Amino acid sequence: MRYCKIPDEAVRRLPIYLRGLLFLSEQSKKSISSQSLADFLGINSWLIRKDFSYFGDFGTPGVGYNIEKLIKHIKKILKLHVGHKVALVGTGNLGRAVLAYPGFRIYGFDVAAAFDSDPKKNGRKINNVVVENISKLGRLKKGKIDLGIIAVPGDAAQEIADALVKAGIKGILNFSPYRIIVPKKIKVITIDIAMDLARLPYYMRSN
Repeated sequence: MRYCKIPDEAVRRLPIYLRGLLFLSEQSKKSISSQSLADFLGINSWLIRKDFSYFGDFGTPGVGYNIEKLIKHIKKILKLHVGHKVALVGTGNLGRAVLAYPGFRIYGFDVAAAFDSDPKKNGRKINNVVVENISKLGRLKKGKIDLGIIAVPGDAAQEIADALVKAGIKGILNFSPYRIIVPKKIKVITIDIAMDLARLPYYMRSN
């Protein structure tokens, strides 16, 4: 399997499928057709089948998909079959919300470390995570933390990204509105809530 040839949009939809399948599994459902999964998720069934076809043949004609097996397949594709520890940098309003968010657990993420440049915040415990000074980011090299979340003001984002890369982080979720530059081997996903909100009025019907 050559992941480099798989459309990024297909990869983006895999966590959506996984979340839906995990919910269905909790409802004791054993199998599901692509059409039923499509109806449940609000996604076209042909698109679901096409996305899965990039990674293999997971369904059975006339039966559909075994939910538990499909969950395992998707987790392995996304490399979620092993847990991932995450470091958060920035414990302002957004950072605290990230630490309090329970949704990471269903994908096997553990926000295990938090850092902030404000000395007044150092030593505080937020959701059982002790906030450390940014100067200690280097300790991540010795741990098993491979992902980082940046929740700092935009003008500090690049400096923090550089420090995370130097500390051995392999992937970064960037909440700052600034573009950060990292080596090609490091994957960065940027989320700008305000920018996404700015798209909504376009789709609204005029009175």
